[in-house]
Amino acid sequence: MSGRAQLMWDEGVTGYDFGRGHPMDPVRLALTKRLIEALGVERSPELSVVAAKPVGDSTLRLVHRPDYIDAVRRASLDPASAEPRYGIGTPDDPAFAGMHEVSALIAGQSVAGAEAVWQGKTLHAVNFAGGLHHAMPQSASGFCVYNDPALAIARLLELGVERVAYVDLDVHHGDGVEAVFWDDPRVLTVSLHEHPGTLFPGTGWPEERGGESAEGSAVNVALPPGTGDEGWLRAVHAVVPELLDAFGPQVLVSQHGADTHVEDPLAHLAVSVDAQRLAAEAAHEWAHTYAGGRWLATGGGGYAVVDVVPRTWTHLVAIAAGAPVPRETEVPAEWRQEVYARTGSAGAPQRMTDGLEPRWREWGEGYDPADRLDQAVLATRRAVFPAHGLLP
Repeated sequence: MSGRAQLMWDEGVTGYDFGRGHPMDPVRLALTKRLIEALGVERSPELSVVAAKPVGDSTLRLVHRPDYIDAVRRASLDPASAEPRYGIGTPDDPAFAGMHEVSALIAGQSVAGAEAVWQGKTLHAVNFAGGLHHAMPQSASGFCVYNDPALAIARLLELGVERVAYVDLDVHHGDGVEAVFWDDPRVLTVSLHEHPGTLFPGTGWPEERGGESAEGSAVNVALPPGTGDEGWLRAVHAVVPELLDAFGPQVLVSQHGADTHVEDPLAHLAVSVDAQRLAAEAAHEWAHTYAGGRWLATGGGGYAVVDVVPRTWTHLVAIAAGAPVPRETEVPAEWRQEVYARTGSAGAPQRMTDGLEPRWREWGEGYDPADRLDQAVLATRRAVFPAHGLLP
């Protein structure tokens, strides 16, 4: 084993750019990498930075249909020729030159990270440019062209892994990953997201439990709009650990979309950077407790591209590297200057915390049947826990 963690990074991933005014601004990736550098996280003796190659068609076809891959390639060469029936050339997923190449590059980082973890080259791998969980086998969706978490999981299965757990902490339902493995009992997908009645993609109800041959393999927690730190962390801990313990994954893949944050412009939860940091710590702990330490972590959504995303994902990388950044750490002045140079914003955050110390009640302490958050958790537990031999 070459080290505790690998940060999967190629500067070329910042070319994943849908254009001016699109919420998925690649500056969030560049600013995250610069913050990691400015805080000295890259100098951790247990972290190595690795640039992987783009995935080829044979790997893409583990998840995506050949006609879709061909359509992306054509739009990549000539954006004006994009075919909306494949989800490209739409307001959410405008075609751009080089779309295929950079999407394959992002997927390559997640796939190579998964390979390194399974083959014992590293214990943890992080690709914060990844987490593009909405892409479907036949189409782009929700700012996502190729589904890198699904590709990483499919590659793990190809390598002989028998059980993979996927935990999605994005504010949006991890619909693409769920769809790919709907009928596969080897993959447990757990998604905690804002209620589908109020947010894209409109799926992720607790009754969505997996196909006939994989009942209970899909787990969905539909959180009420306005859910804050206490409720979000309560839901996470009320559902995920028991399922992981029962499922016994050999590898944990987690998606850390930062769009649960209260300042995110596209959603309606009220979570802080401090709670997101605690969730990353929890994922790290789950990997060691339930998956032999084998952990691939990705980014995901997150559209407060200065105030939130860089801090949350820097915490994620630092935790994976075994060198967590203390909450009260001041953000380096050089990074705030970088923010101003790139965005014109003089209001970059000053510290690596939102100034909160989230606490939550454990589910075992009891629940309130009149509380909307507890109702959501109980609906999920009742829907899927019995399939795993667990009491709701």
